[in-house]
Amino acid sequence: MYKAVLCDMDGTLLDSNHFHAEAWQRTFNEFGFPVTFEDMVKQIGKGGDKVIPHVVPKDRCDELEEPLKDFRKRLFHREYMDRIVPFSDARRLLERMKQEGLRLAIASSSDKEDLQAFLLLLKVHDLVEESTTSDDAKESKPEPDIFQAALAKLKIQPYEAVVLGDTPWDIEAAKKAGIATVAVRCGGWKEDELKSAGAIAVYRDPADVLRNFDSSPFAS
Repeated sequence: MYKAVLCDMDGTLLDSNHFHAEAWQRTFNEFGFPVTFEDMVKQIGKGGDKVIPHVVPKDRCDELEEPLKDFRKRLFHREYMDRIVPFSDARRLLERMKQEGLRLAIASSSDKEDLQAFLLLLKVHDLVEESTTSDDAKESKPEPDIFQAALAKLKIQPYEAVVLGDTPWDIEAAKKAGIATVAVRCGGWKEDELKSAGAIAVYRDPADVLRNFDSSPFAS
């Protein structure tokens, strides 16, 4: 039995991936780098430091990284933050995990300000034992830093934890940290894509995990 669950936030517990994708699309377009919404959807789950080189020529990344991040953050806070909602039964799923004896950590690469806003939106402060932010990691997903930081805060080994995530980038990062991943499709990826990336189980969304909890990898 696992001892802890490391939960991703965007696209896993919060219905936010499409907002992040649109904000990045608008940001790149503003700076003269046309991209499609569909292309950006597939980049969500990576940190901004990994998204930018996907679009911006290598010789301009250093020059533009901070201006792009700053523009996107201001745009996101101004036009999208208030539109984010939790997925159905997200809190109830975490409650069930706690009842099962699992320790909970939020493994997010958001900054501290955004993480606190998301935790308030989810109303899970009383359930979550530890959380990570971008300050805890040198590199963002799909590198393992975020999950390694969460393991260190919980003082557990990789085999004692399982990740709940929604993208191949979560799965890749977890795999590099030696952790298995249960995936949900509500972030925009298909079941076969998530299984091909290495997910040990795939569900539609948090409510689907909750309905099937007794047969899930989270059950004792």
